[in-house]
Amino acid sequence: MKKTNVAVGVIIALGVIWTGAAWFTGKQLENHMDQLLQNANTQLNAYAPNSRLKISYQDYQRGVFSSKANLVIQASSQTEDNALLKPGQSVILNETIDHGPFPFAQLKHFNLIPSMASVHSELANTDAVKKLFELTQNKSLINADTRIGYSGATDTALRILPIDYQNAQTGERLATNGGTLNVSADNKGDKFSLESDVDSLALTSKNEMGQPVLFTINGLKLNGNTHLTPEGVRVGDQSIDVEKVNASINGQDALTLHKMKGSYSFDNSAGKIGGNLDYKVDSVRLRKQDFGQAALNMKLSQFDAQAVKAFSDRYNAQMQDLTSQKGLVDDPIRYQAGVNAILMSNLPVLLKGSPSISIAPLSWKNDKGESTFNLTANFNDPATVTGEPQTLKAMVYRVLKTLDAKLVINMPMATETMHKVGLAEGYQADDAQKLADQQVKGLAAMGQMFRLTQQQDNNIVTSLQYANGQVNMNGDKMTLEQFMSRYMLGMPTSEGMPQ
Repeated sequence: MKKTNVAVGVIIALGVIWTGAAWFTGKQLENHMDQLLQNANTQLNAYAPNSRLKISYQDYQRGVFSSKANLVIQASSQTEDNALLKPGQSVILNETIDHGPFPFAQLKHFNLIPSMASVHSELANTDAVKKLFELTQNKSLINADTRIGYSGATDTALRILPIDYQNAQTGERLATNGGTLNVSADNKGDKFSLESDVDSLALTSKNEMGQPVLFTINGLKLNGNTHLTPEGVRVGDQSIDVEKVNASINGQDALTLHKMKGSYSFDNSAGKIGGNLDYKVDSVRLRKQDFGQAALNMKLSQFDAQAVKAFSDRYNAQMQDLTSQKGLVDDPIRYQAGVNAILMSNLPVLLKGSPSISIAPLSWKNDKGESTFNLTANFNDPATVTGEPQTLKAMVYRVLKTLDAKLVINMPMATETMHKVGLAEGYQADDAQKLADQQVKGLAAMGQMFRLTQQQDNNIVTSLQYANGQVNMNGDKMTLEQFMSRYMLGMPTSEGMPQ
């Protein structure tokens, strides 16, 4: 009997302790809410300064074991120039908050790690997102469960509902079986990890000829583990994998890509950023013809971290201003000219510290052989060269320190590629083969005639090296001025050379 009383007393004591701890945690969370929102708005302004959005909360109702609140995202600008949300519009997340130290929502998943809270979030049906609710029969398109640690770090599991939207008038259709997104971040948002899985996505529209166009993606997976450098540049490891991408027109396959893989790995050492970009497609099919596989391996090194941050900020801000110009969407020539101008005006900032880029290699391979392109470029810091360049020659001298490039086109591989092009265009097999032979042999002959290429065994080869104003083109040495005069007719070359 005494043992029973002791057991009951222990259970009651634990219940009191749990209730007290849950109440205290809920109060602590409420007291920290303003700070959490301030951090969120600071990060939003840092990563998307032109979004003109702000985050706030309303209707906080604290209970013993759980609380409720509404997280509100709305425009911070009172003008109509906000492309995301107009003044008066808002996106609201209904939040159900289970208090720690052992939130009930986490216990249901057998997660026994002490936490400040577990938050379940769902979209509210507001004017800004009402079309999303039409896609899901008035259900929240997304719902998320977030564990908030006592340090302020968060782990979020976000789920996207399956949707199937059809527009009977335009023939457009968007369908997906949903997906998942797992995100973890530290209390400052510096360290960030991402894992996403979307099994399928299909989009149907019509082209200019009124034919139905179907675009599908299967097996899309994203992964990332990144952090901010002291300068504010995000580095780390990221990857994307896609099982299949297909585009069809009027029921006929136009383009199919199998097993696309991409990876990004960058780090920061003593204020210098460097890393690798790797992309690969195992199979490229055009109109059911196999065009082989492609790969790109690129390395970047010695990029000044402060310069990268400055370049990114300026480029993004200027692009935002460019895209906000009226009528630009309907004028692609003006848009491209604007993009080029922004890039060129900010390029000197990016080249601070004399970085380098290498491609080793860009390759295309089929059953008959492989063609490759390799490149290594070392740049000057434009700020170390005085005076403004007046000619293209002076511009090259200003930014380029050394260059080493080599293109190798395997003739059997190129002939097979052009043969497949002919088949895709409707030629008979024999005619497509004859045409392919003529095209590749013609390319080799024309390249040699203009001294652009050499033929080595079964390869069409071009090599180019540059250093200290001297150029070596396929073994033919010349000055930069002679090279530009020979291969870039009409370009001003005789003035503006730095002494």
